[in-house]
Amino acid sequence: MIPNSTGAGRKEAQAREKVAYIRQMLGELRGVAANEGADMLCYLIEMAFVEAGDILSGKRQLSFSNVEGNKTAGMPVKPAGKIQF
Repeated sequence: MIPNSTGAGRKEAQAREKVAYIRQMLGELRGVAANEGADMLCYLIEMAFVEAGDILSGKRQLSFSNVEGNKTAGMPVKPAGKIQF
């Protein structure tokens, strides 16, 4: 009997779409940080951009919450509010 993997496959496809969106936003944020001369912030954003690219290209696997591994610190992150340019 072949197990039905459409649920797991769809979940992975949705996760990859979200990572692609995050990567796109990181590219835009990198430009904003560069315009402000925030070199360290640019570096960190670039590292996240590369990480997302590695996930999308298959060089690194997605880590789902049900898999053992390093967990995030769980820091509360508040929105910055209205951004003024």
